[in-house]
Amino acid sequence: MAAYTTIELARIAPSPGDGKRLEFELEPGQVELGGHTYEFSPPLAGARLEISRTASGYALRLTFAGEVIGPCMRCLGPAAVEIAVEAREVDQPGTDDEELRSPYVTEGELDLNAWGHDSLVLAMPQRLLCRPDCAGLCAVCGESLNDAEPGAHHHPSEPDPRWDKLRELQ
Repeated sequence: MAAYTTIELARIAPSPGDGKRLEFELEPGQVELGGHTYEFSPPLAGARLEISRTASGYALRLTFAGEVIGPCMRCLGPAAVEIAVEAREVDQPGTDDEELRSPYVTEGELDLNAWGHDSLVLAMPQRLLCRPDCAGLCAVCGESLNDAEPGAHHHPSEPDPRWDKLRELQ
């Protein structure tokens, strides 16, 4: 499997109606979310790119899968989530419509790693959790509530200081 970072689209599909499917290794890289770093595993993912030449540009489809590894967003323990990415782009160079221009195509060259990275970010779940029922951390002491027995983790609550004057009346 070849490793590409950019592809010259005109060499792959030179005339309208042409199409090609490429298998290659993609490096989507790390994702920074909420001050934490999430790694994609394997670092080089097996990917498939389908290129179709249209009358005035290209229709592109990118697919790859792997695992995102990093801290759980609730308890900060290790988390790993399987992700399958499927992304589509259209690039028609002769138009002024931004919807028909791909930000990953510059002068006929497709930036695969940038598209792969952004597609990975969009495919990630809103919350990366170590397990679906993660209880998170205690707001008072910071202990993981995943390890605590149900109802066993309790902190006495301090009385509301706004009621201090009333308590003095007793």
